[in-house]
Amino acid sequence: MLESLVHLLRSLYNPDGLKELIRWGGAPLVCCIVFIETGFFVGFFLPGDSLLITAGIFAAADVLPLRWLLLPVMACAIVGDQIGYWIGRGAGPALYRREDSLLFRRSHLQRAHEFYEKYGGRAVILARFVPIVRTFCPPVAGAANMPYSRYVMFDIVGGICWVSATILGGFFLGRNVPNIGQRIHYVILIVAALSILPAVISILRSRKTILAKGKS
Repeated sequence: MLESLVHLLRSLYNPDGLKELIRWGGAPLVCCIVFIETGFFVGFFLPGDSLLITAGIFAAADVLPLRWLLLPVMACAIVGDQIGYWIGRGAGPALYRREDSLLFRRSHLQRAHEFYEKYGGRAVILARFVPIVRTFCPPVAGAANMPYSRYVMFDIVGGICWVSATILGGFFLGRNVPNIGQRIHYVILIVAALSILPAVISILRSRKTILAKGKS
């Protein structure tokens, strides 16, 4: 069991392994990973962006039918977030008192909370494009008692935008860039860099604010 889990993790973070994993599991596996990443704390480490872009590239090569990816993955992303929302709605402030564990990091929850405080309802959409925050923002919205009707509206828009941008982005690359499948390592590196860019900008802004306060 443990060996299988380790093998899965290595495959998810290795471009060649990720390609083989998608070939083996197809659209159902992609849907399952997206559902876990968006719905459960344990999913914070899963590489949703690179997974969906790689799946889009495979769809362009006719390895996976595009119609089996777009709508099912959108549905899984949206339903997964609902679980996260109701976990936060039920647990409330107790979430912030929960101790760190193998499957939970309070620092990730706090980061998502700050993101939510900064962007309000828009955070539900924007969080889709930020790893880790994507997993922890729904419980934060639930814990903050964001009206469910409002949350669902933002969440549906965010789920559609995120899945469309990543899968169709990969599909576009696959159709227009020759031999992109052989260069997928670079694509994943670029995606990873873009994914952490918001966090880097946030840290730099925080330091700038602290330095400005110190000078004043």
